[in-house]
Amino acid sequence: MLVLLPPSEGKAAGGSGAPLKPEALSLPGLAPARAAVLEELVELCAADELKAREVLGLSEGLRGEVAKNAELRTAGARPAGEIYTGVLYDALGLADLPAAARTSAEDALLVFSGLWGAVRITDAIPSYRCSMGVKLPGLGALGAYWRGPMAEVMPEAAGDGLVLDLRSAAYGAAWKPKGEVAGRTATVRVLHSQMVDGVEKRSVVSHFNKATKGRLVRDLLLAGGVPASPAELVTALRDLGYTVEAEAPAKAAKAWSLDVVVTQIHH
Repeated sequence: MLVLLPPSEGKAAGGSGAPLKPEALSLPGLAPARAAVLEELVELCAADELKAREVLGLSEGLRGEVAKNAELRTAGARPAGEIYTGVLYDALGLADLPAAARTSAEDALLVFSGLWGAVRITDAIPSYRCSMGVKLPGLGALGAYWRGPMAEVMPEAAGDGLVLDLRSAAYGAAWKPKGEVAGRTATVRVLHSQMVDGVEKRSVVSHFNKATKGRLVRDLLLAGGVPASPAELVTALRDLGYTVEAEAPAKAAKAWSLDVVVTQIHH
């Protein structure tokens, strides 16, 4: 099973560990593309803070993020699973997973990134600020920029099992499973259900969406089983107590779309 995750906008500090070693990152086929994004981002942030803030979409209060980006080559790095924070990662709770579930997480989780393309949670990276929605002056929109490199490496990374795609739309644009891989891919939408004047209303709410996706991955990891297909995933999630609505796609080589319906989040 391969689980595709979005990163978090907020990130923990890089700390005092050894600096980035680009050659040590997973998916080495992405190395040239990573080097190009890193070089432009560092140069932009070192040369012109105002322009960098504009490009990155940062307010005056986040000017420190520009300075942080300028020092990416020498900043302390730590495992990506410790760098990414926020609602999804809080619910996922990597730090306190039992050993077996932690090993499964290290094998299964792949975090997409505007700067790195995608990394494993064990990859040591510095704290940074560069979303997939950024348009760098030299390389252009990162979502489009990453499509070529990702198309080269992701089919192999996907292996021959289930691909559980929990990315947001911006990160999903960097790689869309095709062909046989698409046929064993499941995307998940979280719907918040509430009764309004006796009528059920459903909506997509960011907090419920992120927290549920994190909790869902954690529960799968703790359960220990590895669903081999979207149909097996539906069964596994229902066995774990989730309300899942899903239909097999009408055509082969099409991803399954799963709706997970929640009424509240249990922390």
